[in-house]
Amino acid sequence: MNIYKGSDFDDFLHEEGIKEDVTAAALKRVLAWQLSQAMEEQGITQAEMARRMKTSRTVVRRLLDSDDTSVTLATLSRASIAVGEPLYLVYGDGRALQT
Repeated sequence: MNIYKGSDFDDFLHEEGIKEDVTAAALKRVLAWQLSQAMEEQGITQAEMARRMKTSRTVVRRLLDSDDTSVTLATLSRASIAVGEPLYLVYGDGRALQT
């Protein structure tokens, strides 16, 4: 018997108590992929990225690690500036904030 019949995937994640973790992991995977693509297109190494962000290569590696969800908005903002791409944050009603 399927106890989740009729509910959607978000309901399932919520009922299992993992919605926040799954959402954070999915967002981080997308961000890490987009950032690595921008770096690759521009020929930016991790060392160069760290220099541009005024941080360590360890921070850059964590930023590019799709499984590490502990990234700050400040780090994301510095990364977007380092690759010359805007960072847009959209919350709730769809109004975008750009760094």
